[in-house]
Amino acid sequence: MKRFISIMLCFLLLPFAACGETEEDDLIIEEIIEDVNLDAPAYGEVEWNFPVALEDMNPEYIRLSNKHYLLDSKFVPDHLVKVPRQPSKGGISWVSWPEGGHRLQEVASQALCEMNAAMREVDGFRTMYLKSAYRSYGTQKTMYRNRLAKHNGKDDGWVSMPGASDHQTGLGCDVVPSNWKDRGMNDKMMKEPECQWMAEHCAEYGFIIRYPADKQEITEINTEPWHLRYVGLPVAAYIMENGLCLEEFTLELQEAIHDFISRGGDPALVEAYIQAPTDT
Repeated sequence: MKRFISIMLCFLLLPFAACGETEEDDLIIEEIIEDVNLDAPAYGEVEWNFPVALEDMNPEYIRLSNKHYLLDSKFVPDHLVKVPRQPSKGGISWVSWPEGGHRLQEVASQALCEMNAAMREVDGFRTMYLKSAYRSYGTQKTMYRNRLAKHNGKDDGWVSMPGASDHQTGLGCDVVPSNWKDRGMNDKMMKEPECQWMAEHCAEYGFIIRYPADKQEITEINTEPWHLRYVGLPVAAYIMENGLCLEEFTLELQEAIHDFISRGGDPALVEAYIQAPTDT
């Protein structure tokens, strides 16, 4: 393809070359060829009006899961791997050893281990522990029922209903400092320097704080400074820099998709990014 473009450009510039080819002419041709980005997606004549380019978002990484956007009971993410548990070898310590081990999608596992390695270099920080990672629909269903039974049938916002859990995506995980690994988790953990560091730096590794303190009315989940969600580097940077939660990002993206299509954009280019509330 690149050779074809080179040949066509040469034909276009042939009349100029006939007047006397120079080294400067050669440089102009080379610069024009170099400027042709063959990997860039063709949006046609319709501009994509959203701060994050389509090619910088992976539809799988930005999948929203909550009580309004339910995952199917049979949904199991691809590329699940066991998270390495030896910090000295680039892993992260575990609080427990569930059957099959703590698993995440491979990209999230790698990013988590990289972030943990960086945190281990910070003076005074406690050892970080992975407390929970991927949970199946069935596991979440059991946890939710147990929580309801414990609180007289009331949903207290600490355990998501089956299909609504961010953990089922294989991209969400709970990470806590060592002094919290055997304690019941609550929003007081926000005061821990390790959690404050995660909030400040997690986007550098493609993560966001999934349930921020100031977004409880939107997420409908209590503050969880320990819950990280992998969304990819460009999206994480946009979300964290603009103080959004994943629900707000999803709404903005869906509005941009609607605008793109309404202005004549090719629906096929954005089809994979479309998310709609679950019919209940």
